[in-house]
Amino acid sequence: MAFQLAACAEMLWPEKPIHWRAARLKEMGFGVGLWNWPAWDLDALEKTGATFTIMNGYLQGRLADDEGADMLLHSARETAQVGKRLGVARLNLHGTGLGDHGLPIQQLNHVAPGMWLKARDTLNRICDMAEEEGVTFTLENLNLREHPGCPFNSTADVLSLVAAVDRPQLRINLDLYHTQIGEGDVIRHAQACLPWIGEVQVADNPGRCEPGTGEMNWQMIARALADMGYDGPVGMEAFAKGDPEVALDAFRAAFTL
Repeated sequence: MAFQLAACAEMLWPEKPIHWRAARLKEMGFGVGLWNWPAWDLDALEKTGATFTIMNGYLQGRLADDEGADMLLHSARETAQVGKRLGVARLNLHGTGLGDHGLPIQQLNHVAPGMWLKARDTLNRICDMAEEEGVTFTLENLNLREHPGCPFNSTADVLSLVAAVDRPQLRINLDLYHTQIGEGDVIRHAQACLPWIGEVQVADNPGRCEPGTGEMNWQMIARALADMGYDGPVGMEAFAKGDPEVALDAFRAAFTL
C-alpha cells in the first residue's frame, strides 16, 4: 500500500528560500504543500518541477455573509490562476479568513441557522467557478483551541457542508491533527468523511510535529485508512522537532504499509 505523500514546505527548513524547500521535497520523493502565495517567487517554484498537492485557495473572504462571500469568490478566482500555473491539485478553504497565527480575522462564537444556508450557497458558487477554471477546492476542519471563533470549524461541520454541496469540485481536507484536538475519534471521523476526502493532513499532538513525537498511533491510523480504501494524498502539515529530513523519514515510515 503506497499513499501519495507530501509535506508543507512552509513549515520545514525556515531558513531556506521556498523554492529550495520545494526542490528538496521533490528530491526526497514528496509532493509539496504551500500556504499563501503573494510573497513567493512563482517563477522559481515553477522551475523546481515539484508536484504541488495543495495550497491556500484564497487570501480573504468568508462563507456565511454576502460581503464576505463576494470577497471570497474574487480572491479564490485570483488564486485559482496561481494554482493552475503551478499545477496545484487542490486549493484549500476555511470557514473564514485567517490572519496572524491562524486567528480568524472575524471571530464568531455562534453560527445562526441562516449562516449554514449561506455557507452552502457560497460553496456552490465556488464550485461553479471551479468548474469554469478546471480546479478543485477543499474545505478544511480546524480546532477551536488554536483557531478560536472560526465558524464551521469541526470535522462534523465540514462534512455536513461538503456532503450537502456534494459536487466533485469541493472535497474535504481532513486534518487529523485538528480532529484529534477538537473531537478525537479520528478513525471514525475518517470513515464518515471518506466519500468526500480530497486530502488527509497529519501532525502529531501535542506539538504539531512529525508522527512519532506525540500521542497518536499513526501506524494504526495509516492501516485504518488503507483498510477503508483510502489511497489518496497524505500531507504532513507539521513542524520538525529536530532535523527536517529525519522528520520526513519518520512520516514516510508511519505511512508505509
